[in-house]
Amino acid sequence: MDKQTFWKLIETARAEAAPDQVAARAAQLLAGRPAAEIAAAQQVLWDLLAESYRAPLWAAAYVINGGCSDDGFDYFRGWLLTQGEAAFAAALGDPDSLAAHPAVREAAAEGLELWDEEALSIAWQAYESATGRELPSDSFTIGYPDLDPAWSFDFGDSEETSARLPRLSALFD
Repeated sequence: MDKQTFWKLIETARAEAAPDQVAARAAQLLAGRPAAEIAAAQQVLWDLLAESYRAPLWAAAYVINGGCSDDGFDYFRGWLLTQGEAAFAAALGDPDSLAAHPAVREAAAEGLELWDEEALSIAWQAYESATGRELPSDSFTIGYPDLDPAWSFDFGDSEETSARLPRLSALFD
């Protein structure tokens, strides 16, 4: 399992499931693959989570969800994964671009939070479904980079956040 195969899995799940069921459908699709490939998918998922562990994205999640704890940031990135590779890459390149995402616009209008805890366990669910056993803990490693110190400010500081994420701040004002 590599990133491209993982993203194809997500795109297929997106095409076949309602937005709130993408993670469950991805787990179902992944469960049909060999156990070793399922286990490898967990490493790909954690690598993507590490890639998205960025302070600017965390600030965007804070604005969108009206606050964002450590776990909340994990769940937000889970949601972002279920939006597909293009949305994921765009958000990493410019977190403020999320202001144009239809689900983000709906969240702003309806007062919704965007998160998907289930997305973090796609491979866990698939592995258990396929084998009847838990995913081996040695099949993946987790390592997050240091956060950008230039973004080390209180995300609740609306003046600073507005200066750095103007479109999102305006949308959620």
